[in-house]
Amino acid sequence: MEVPGEQTASDVWARVKRRLRAELGEDIFASWFGRLELDSVIEGCAYLTVPTRFLKSWIESHYADRVLAVYRSEAPDVARVSIGVRNTLGRDPAAGRRVSEAPRPAPAASMAMPSSAGEIKLPSMAASHEERGENGELGGAPLDSRLTFESFIVGRSNALAHAAADRVAHAQNGQAIYNPLYLHAGVGLGKTHLLHAIGHEVRAQGRRVIYLTADRFMYGFVASLKAQTSLAFKERLRGIDLLIIDDVQFIQGKQIQQEFGHTLNALIDAGRQIVIAADRPPADLENLDERVRSRLAGGLVVEVSALDEALRTSILTTRVEALKTIHPTFDVGSNVIAYVARAITANGRDLEGAVNRLLAHATLTGSAITLETAETAIRDLVRNREPKRVKIEDIQKLVASRYNVSRSDILSERRTAAVVRPRQIAMYLSKVLTLRSLPEIGRRFGGRDHTTVLHAVRKIEKAIGEDHTLSDEVELLKRMLQE
Repeated sequence: MEVPGEQTASDVWARVKRRLRAELGEDIFASWFGRLELDSVIEGCAYLTVPTRFLKSWIESHYADRVLAVYRSEAPDVARVSIGVRNTLGRDPAAGRRVSEAPRPAPAASMAMPSSAGEIKLPSMAASHEERGENGELGGAPLDSRLTFESFIVGRSNALAHAAADRVAHAQNGQAIYNPLYLHAGVGLGKTHLLHAIGHEVRAQGRRVIYLTADRFMYGFVASLKAQTSLAFKERLRGIDLLIIDDVQFIQGKQIQQEFGHTLNALIDAGRQIVIAADRPPADLENLDERVRSRLAGGLVVEVSALDEALRTSILTTRVEALKTIHPTFDVGSNVIAYVARAITANGRDLEGAVNRLLAHATLTGSAITLETAETAIRDLVRNREPKRVKIEDIQKLVASRYNVSRSDILSERRTAAVVRPRQIAMYLSKVLTLRSLPEIGRRFGGRDHTTVLHAVRKIEKAIGEDHTLSDEVELLKRMLQE
C-alpha cells in the first residue's frame, strides 16, 4: 500500500522522462524515448521496456549512460538500468541485459545533443548481412520467410486487403497500381503478414524491394545525416521498385517526415510501387504532416477488420494441424477449437498464444485437451482481451440514426435545434471514447475549430448532470458503441 506523500516508482519515472525530454529535445525524445516504459524497480535495478529489438539496441548503444545518470539524479538508490523488449522481459533480473552500472560517468558524446549544424550523434549499429545493400550500406529489414501468400488465411474480414495485396504483388510489368496501397488494422490482424507476402512475391520476380519499419526508416535517415551521405540514402530509396513501410504511425520528427514525404512523391511520380501499413487510417495520423497524410490517402486505403468467428476457427485449425506434424499426439477436438474461437476475439496473436498454451499442456502433462483444460489454459487471454476501438465515423452514424438526422446534417453548417444537439452529443462522445485531439475532432466534423468542439463537450457535460433522461441516452450510446 502506498503511503501518502511517499514517492512511487512511477512518479520517479515520470520525472526522469520529463528531464530526458528537456535535455534531448522534443524530436529526439519522441523518436526514441516515446515508447520507453518502466516495468519495475527491483534490488536497485530499473527494468525498462520497449516494443522492438531495434529500439532496445539503439538506446543501449547510445543513451544508456544518459538514462542512468538522469535516473540516479532522481533516485540515488537505482544503481543500474536494464532494457528489454516488451512481452519477452520477465521480472527475473536475468531477463533483461544490464546496459549500464554506476558509477560509470556518462561521456559527453553519448548525450546525443544536436550540434549547431543539426548533426545528431548516433550509435555504431552493425546491420546483419541480410539488412545491407550490395555496397554494404544500410538497407531494409529482412523479410520473414514464413509470411507468404500461401500461409495467409483469407476470410471475410481480410478478403479485400488480401485481394489488393495480391494484385499489387502480381502487377503486369511491375506497373504500380493503387499507389500507395495503404493497409490499416489493429494489432495481430495480418497487415504485416501481407506486407511480407508482397515483398517475397515482388523480389522473386527479380525486382528491387526494401522493407522498412518506421524505426528503421528514421535510423537510416538520421544515420545518413551523421555520415553526410543523405544524398546516397535518398537515391537508394528512390532507385527501387517497391518500398514497404510498416507501422508508419511511429514516424516522428519534422525533418524526417519531410524526407518521408519527398520520398513518397519521388517514387509515386516515377511510377514505383509503395505499400504502407499503420494502425489507423491516414486521416487519424495526427503526428504526421498534413501533406504526407494527404498523399497516403490518395491511393487505395483498406482496413483489415476484426477476425470473424469463421476465420478464427480456420486459423486455429490450420495452426493445430501444422503442430501435429511435429507433435503427432497433439490432438485438439473440434469442440475445443470452437470454444477458443468464440472466447478469443481480439487478434491472431492471441489465437497463436492459445494454441501454444494447449500444446504446452498436452506435452507437459501427457493428458488430453478437454474443454475444462482449454478454459484454464486460455483464461488470461480472455481476461486481457483488448477493448473495441471506437471510430468517430461510427459515432456520427449511430448518433445520426438515433436522432433521425443524416450524417451529412451533423457535418453541415445547419444550426437548427434538431441538428445542433445530436452534433454536440457526437462531439462529446468522440472526446470521451477516442484518443483524438480537439482539433482533429473538429476537422472530422466538417472542419470546425477546436473551440467549437470544446464548447459542445462542456455543454453536454453540463446537460448530463442536469437531465437524467439525456444522461441515460448518452450512456446507452456509449454501450452500443463499445460492444
